[in-house]
Amino acid sequence: MTLIKLREVRLSQGKSQTFMAKKLGYKYPSGYANIEMGRTKPSLEKAKQISEILDVDVNELFFNQMLHEMSKEKEVC
Repeated sequence: MTLIKLREVRLSQGKSQTFMAKKLGYKYPSGYANIEMGRTKPSLEKAKQISEILDVDVNELFFNQMLHEMSKEKEVC
């Protein structure tokens, strides 16, 4: 997951973790913060919601780098 990208996009739009957590239906800001910090992985549905809130393609936020890293690992093996 491109966690750095996720944080950068959120901050560039002036949105707080508390704002994101409320929009996603979390009771506490830590629900969202844990996703951004990599402690928990969002479901596909949550990933789609996050991308809609930030108005960024879900693939750009969550999948491009992960696929790139996976292909790098295969090359090393």
